[in-house]
Amino acid sequence: MSLTLRAISREQHLAYVRSLPSASHCQVPAWADVKGEWRSENLGWFDGNGELVGAGLVLYRQLPKVKRYLAYLPEGPVIDWFSPQLEDWLRPMLAHLKQQGAFSVKMGPPVVIRRWDAPAIKSGIQDPDVKRLRDVQATHIEPHAFEVADRLRRMGWQQGEDGGAGFGDVQPRYVFQVPLEGRSLEEVHKGFNQLWRRNIKKADKAGVEVVQGGLQDLDDWQRLYEITAERDKFRPRPKAYFERMWKVLNAEDPNRMRLYFAEHEGERIAAATMLIVGGHVWYSYGASANHKREVRPSNAMQWRMLQDAYALGASVYDLRGISDSLDESDHLFGLIQFKVGTGGEAAEYLGEWDFPLNKLLHKALDIYMSRR
Repeated sequence: MSLTLRAISREQHLAYVRSLPSASHCQVPAWADVKGEWRSENLGWFDGNGELVGAGLVLYRQLPKVKRYLAYLPEGPVIDWFSPQLEDWLRPMLAHLKQQGAFSVKMGPPVVIRRWDAPAIKSGIQDPDVKRLRDVQATHIEPHAFEVADRLRRMGWQQGEDGGAGFGDVQPRYVFQVPLEGRSLEEVHKGFNQLWRRNIKKADKAGVEVVQGGLQDLDDWQRLYEITAERDKFRPRPKAYFERMWKVLNAEDPNRMRLYFAEHEGERIAAATMLIVGGHVWYSYGASANHKREVRPSNAMQWRMLQDAYALGASVYDLRGISDSLDESDHLFGLIQFKVGTGGEAAEYLGEWDFPLNKLLHKALDIYMSRR
């Protein structure tokens, strides 16, 4: 298989993404504008006939005091990962990135290794000997994913640690997804656990209304988001980040990003952002007030977003990251507990992989990151 790689225009990249059933939202050209502090490049793989057969968004971040870069392809590149000639795809990419001044490459193959359905997770939670999702027997294993991992290791790629992707931008290894393809909305609703169905009913009875917002509503979003950040002890992104996200993603595709609010008695008490690329829909950020939690705004909002994803013809509604901890004393346990109620499934990706083009500088980056 003869493949050539070269820089392509954003238009070519976007047209290629649009020709696919889906791709990660981190691999659309406009994601480069969301991550404005990185330099970016769009790469294209061409076959022997000169046809574009793969694409990747590369983000370059300069190492402090050095004119060399970390090259990062979040949840990408978008190539044929199961190709027996995976080397033919990745080798020219490494050569190109080295030429561009990269000392290290980080990528996140969009390849799922295994999945656990809701009953399997629940049995894991109930078993006192089980502390991690990986200790629970998976309901589906993708055998080819292990071959991909083997090929990468043989090529000299190293599996990244969970956490700490270059400069604090790491993509989740474990996510929670609700499959929609081939199911009716009624079946999806039936798949919810009793508590979720009860909470959706409760919200409806209490008069919770879910509405879509726009750019003009970002002040309301930010207020709820900062309340959530304080409660859950994380550092919130500034309002400017969401403004930029809204403008650049929706300039690329008017239906790329949506904003939802749950309202009760005229007050906005929960909010969420949604991202759409082809048949894949993500719930990306969520926020809620500290009061009126008893009217269950978050359940109502998720159900509305799920219905909208279904109406868009989505094949999957992705609730994004979860921790793999099934330990009830873990502060992240609530996240998986909330998401498993949707009756979906947890999925484990291959994780992020590093290729040190300059071992010395790669090591220096590791030391720099560990001190931050």
